[in-house]
Amino acid sequence: MAEKERRFLISDEELEELIFKYCRDVTQHAREGRFDPITGRDKEIEQMILILMQKGRKNVGLLAPAGVGKTALVAGLSQQIIAGNVPDILKNTRVLDLDLASMAAGTSGPAEFQGRFIPLCKGLAERYRFAENGEYPRYIMFIDEMHAIMPTVSGSAYRGLSEVLKPYLTVGDLYVIGATTLDEFRMFVAVDPAMDRRFQKVFLKVPDAKETVVIINNLKGGYEKHHGITVTPEGVQRIVDLTEEHMRRRNQPDKSIIVMDGAMAYHVMKYGRGGELSMDSINFMVSNEVNIHKDAL
Repeated sequence: MAEKERRFLISDEELEELIFKYCRDVTQHAREGRFDPITGRDKEIEQMILILMQKGRKNVGLLAPAGVGKTALVAGLSQQIIAGNVPDILKNTRVLDLDLASMAAGTSGPAEFQGRFIPLCKGLAERYRFAENGEYPRYIMFIDEMHAIMPTVSGSAYRGLSEVLKPYLTVGDLYVIGATTLDEFRMFVAVDPAMDRRFQKVFLKVPDAKETVVIINNLKGGYEKHHGITVTPEGVQRIVDLTEEHMRRRNQPDKSIIVMDGAMAYHVMKYGRGGELSMDSINFMVSNEVNIHKDAL
């Protein structure tokens, strides 16, 4: 190990400490079964895999409105990696969700913040060429709200980090998945041609009501186990119908997941565990979210 570490400016121990402090290891969480099943996104996951396999422009830009499932898509990719359902080049991969808030905490300015960010980038990039022979895993850095790292974003503690990333992206020593909305990408990322051309876009459409019913039915098991009650197909349909009608400013599937979880908690609080989620609990949660009396639903 000592001979291997002499090649690097950032030692194995230093890199793991940086990952522990400032990242969430999404693949490890997938290995531990901490994510609900990700369904209905096979096409988008396949697009991500295709991009990540490329030699040159292998960075992904996930573009979708809030609540549609950009972060869930990264969890879905990690689940496929852990299951071995990816090409060999990606099988030994760690997906790291960068926690910029933790990285910025306690810093006195951009220089100190970048003093934490740069060693992480350098440590991952140094190991890029050793992944081919299996000496190290491939690392994919996930940056949520990626527009916040652009220099034109006012009020962001992370502004300007894109300038730190650019040299690594140019050389191709980093894999990056960035997520943001289409509007924010256009306003802050696309105006920088050097950043724009280094990311291939994957667009996530908002699921319609029928697709949302399928998604909720597939993931309700984890919520049933947590709350100790079951959700019938009729209950799922009721949740989706009400959120479609009364929560139009928010997107599926997030709004239906929130209502289901809240309604189950309310049911357990009122009636205890066991049995089926009541329609009254669903109505209560929707009325609580939109400030309409539940009898009016």
